[in-house]
Amino acid sequence: MQLHVKGKNLEVNDSIRSYVEQKLQKLDRRVHELTEVEIELAVEKNPSIAESQVAEATVHLKGHTLRAREAAHDMKAAIDELADKLVRQVKDIHDKRVHVRKQVDEPPVPDPAQVEPPEA
Repeated sequence: MQLHVKGKNLEVNDSIRSYVEQKLQKLDRRVHELTEVEIELAVEKNPSIAESQVAEATVHLKGHTLRAREAAHDMKAAIDELADKLVRQVKDIHDKRVHVRKQVDEPPVPDPAQVEPPEA
């Protein structure tokens, strides 16, 4: 997984970058190694917004682009919620693919009540 972390109204230091990498390890196990993940961390400057720490992510998968946005009082809490949301979205896409593949691969099973016994 190729991870790009950038900040808006915020300087991204090594501790926040390593925290993002640590939290997105769950996502790394579910996606291909060439998948691009862009994380944008921002601080809202409007004083009327209580949850001013915002984490946004864009995941570019093969055939899909996932987006998620989370806001919280603390940046680490926003990153935690964002990671959980992304893992859930990737899992849902994987489950849809597997479900469609199972429907196509499985031959229809005949109902035993409708099948006539062979005559001897």
